[in-house]
Amino acid sequence: MNPSDTSFLRTLCSLRWLATAGQAATIVAATWLLGMQLPQLPLWTGVAFLAVFNLLVQLQLRAAEADPAPVTAFGHILVDVTVLTWMVGWSGGIANPFGSLFLILIALAALALPLRWALAVGFSCVFGYGASAVFGVPLPPGRFLAIELQQWGVAANFLLSSVVVLVFSTRLAGALRERERELALLRERFVRNEGIVALATHAASVAHELNTPLATMTLLADDIAEQCDTPELREDLETLRDLLVQCRERVLALAAPANDANTRTRLVHVLEQWRLVRPTVQLHRHDSTAQDLVLEPGVGHLLMVLLNNAADASEQAGRAQVDLSLHVQDGQLFGEVRDYGRGFDANQAVLPGTLFNSGKTDGMGVGLALSHATIERLRGELWMRPAEGTGTRVGFRLPISPGTDP
Repeated sequence: MNPSDTSFLRTLCSLRWLATAGQAATIVAATWLLGMQLPQLPLWTGVAFLAVFNLLVQLQLRAAEADPAPVTAFGHILVDVTVLTWMVGWSGGIANPFGSLFLILIALAALALPLRWALAVGFSCVFGYGASAVFGVPLPPGRFLAIELQQWGVAANFLLSSVVVLVFSTRLAGALRERERELALLRERFVRNEGIVALATHAASVAHELNTPLATMTLLADDIAEQCDTPELREDLETLRDLLVQCRERVLALAAPANDANTRTRLVHVLEQWRLVRPTVQLHRHDSTAQDLVLEPGVGHLLMVLLNNAADASEQAGRAQVDLSLHVQDGQLFGEVRDYGRGFDANQAVLPGTLFNSGKTDGMGVGLALSHATIERLRGELWMRPAEGTGTRVGFRLPISPGTDP
């Protein structure tokens, strides 16, 4: 657990309210039920001070923007130690069975603070307990014998300590599990991003090598098309040339900066490129988004990956159809791609986010990993749901940056 996390101070505030209520109830019970003549003014002053301090701390935590330092948490526990020393000292000193509550403060510090601050809290508790023992006021006589009061006090102290330890340990365990989950997610993202950087370096090298062969192949396709007399073959050669031009444009785009405005493309261009690559798959659109909507390269790549995956799933099921829905709302681009494949098991629905981990036998496992990286970089969302009947719906939400509106 991060010792500077504000959840520790919030837990302290909750326990402090419990301590304040317990102290007030103990004073009332000892005075009215047990008939003990306790010094009312010093004891109620300690209760009031602790309540006011806790209220101010809660107000400060609500307005806090940054995590407090460990010294701040130590200062809060030091206030608790001082108040507890004051209360125990005015209510029996070493004869007060609630003096063992100092151990709870030591346990809290040992679990949530760095070693040096935990040792400081331990020293403060030992000093406070010793001060209450030396300068404490003896318990006044009441309706019960001193040994009986000691026994009942030990029992009450045990119950109170059990509740405090249980509440704090539960919260601490929950925070620790959440932190471990976040660390595991960060480690996964780091490994994936490290692989993407290596892949990008290799892709730049391959792009440099492919540029010349692709240009030569484009010229050859033009020459062969001019010399061809068969209309069907000429049409196939024109399609081949368009595919070569598209490949060369993609290769040249690798050398452009990712945030370069010249690398942005329009929605209609992305869909035309996809139709050129997958001419046998029908694309049905259900949206009101303008065709000339300008997209970042990563968003265009995301659309291409989702459409290709949907096309593969639909073709495997014998129905070559893909549905695309796009709309802009409140500066956000909402999209959904639906296939007509076999669907998935809802209990095992996971969007692959790791590099080179593909759910297809002939896949490279790069597309969805890059899509996840794009979604995270643009602070969007990506989800997968079962479609009505058969198939899968994969949706996303992305903020539209300034300059992308048509």
